[in-house]
Amino acid sequence: MSYLAAEDLSMFGHDPWWLILIKVVFCFAFLMLTVLISIVMERKVMGWMQLRIGPNRHGPWGMLQSLADGVKLMLKEDVVVKGADKVVYVLAPIVAAIPAFMAVAVIPFGPAGGEVSVFGHRTAMQLTDLPIAVLYILATASVGIYGIVLAGWSSGSTYPLLGGLRSCAQMISYEIAMGLSFAAVFLYSGSMSTSQIVASQQDRWYVVLLPVSFLIYIVAMVGETNRAPFDMPESEGDLVGGFNTEYSSIKFALFMLAEYINMVTVSMVAVTLFLGGWRAPWPISTFWEGANHGWWPLLWFLGKVVSSLFVFIWIRASVPRVRYDQFMKLGWKVLIPISMVWLMLVATVRALRNENYDNQSIVLYVGGAVIALLLLSFVVDVFRDRGAAAKGEAEPAEEGPEPAFDPMAGGFPVPPLPGQSLPPVPRRRSRQDRELIVSGGPDTVSDGKEADGV
Repeated sequence: MSYLAAEDLSMFGHDPWWLILIKVVFCFAFLMLTVLISIVMERKVMGWMQLRIGPNRHGPWGMLQSLADGVKLMLKEDVVVKGADKVVYVLAPIVAAIPAFMAVAVIPFGPAGGEVSVFGHRTAMQLTDLPIAVLYILATASVGIYGIVLAGWSSGSTYPLLGGLRSCAQMISYEIAMGLSFAAVFLYSGSMSTSQIVASQQDRWYVVLLPVSFLIYIVAMVGETNRAPFDMPESEGDLVGGFNTEYSSIKFALFMLAEYINMVTVSMVAVTLFLGGWRAPWPISTFWEGANHGWWPLLWFLGKVVSSLFVFIWIRASVPRVRYDQFMKLGWKVLIPISMVWLMLVATVRALRNENYDNQSIVLYVGGAVIALLLLSFVVDVFRDRGAAAKGEAEPAEEGPEPAFDPMAGGFPVPPLPGQSLPPVPRRRSRQDRELIVSGGPDTVSDGKEADGV
């Protein structure tokens, strides 16, 4: 018995040109409006979580703060660095911003069966769909990183270059984990089409069937968008401002726009692949048959996207920035191995179901394999510890002098290497050891007498 879905994309490609134009404008306006809302929401929610005042001046309740920031950035002086590669320097923000808009083209906002009517024409609530729509999303996300890398390189400055290289390293490591989490969805849905993936979640969302893939994607999408606590490419603590240090005015605004649009895009992908897409939440869908028809799916989709954006803000407000080596270790040594093991487990379950094994047999086979792997790893760890202990007893370690640490090795500040430590920081003398220096006598009484004499 095969569980592969037969992709039916015949409802796409028949809209008139004016309806396609309306959909394009809607997608663009949806992203821009969501970005404006997300910026204000981020400041207000973080102010609420950190017990401080958020925006409350521009517009009612500060709701026009994003618009005021955009106007301010456009009116600021546009400075071009003298030592920059001017062509690449100008094109980099555009390269970063344009791909961020492209992924929304394959995101379904509602059913694809002509549920809505626009000026008397039945159409799908989606601009278009592809048999490999999710791969198209990954491709557009990868192209956007080139803008950040080129911005850091073309600025002709050290810190922007380091920020661009960091962003490139993050993209390489975290897109692997993200792609592996997508592969589990492909195995269950039998399709890479976004509309078909949402249709396959009619009975149960993939966040319930594939919780490990969902958690891996949540971590990977935060790292992919360079958001706190994974915002090392623009870390002001060690890179001044990162890849956009030498940018100002509208070019700087394009980088900020690309970041927030990427937030919205990865949130829409998470909703589409794991949270049922445009389908109504479970309690509502059980007693209301029309919840998944008409224009209502657009409301459920928007609510899920806003909830995902709230998670972004929640993480930024509560989790401190990690070190870069910790971040890369998390990607290569934790997320990728877990993703690969989880993918093999999902593939095994799907293969057993295709061979008509019942659930009890699948649990026994998979559970036995997991227990065998755990026992094997335990035995390996025991023998490794015994070997290390025996080697330590046979060859006692000689404590040699600690290698000297030069904080200016290479001509610029560097952190200590493993085995090195920072030199002691000179401290001020204690308050008791300090000497009180006054302009008059040794006490205030004599000062007062001298003042009276004057």
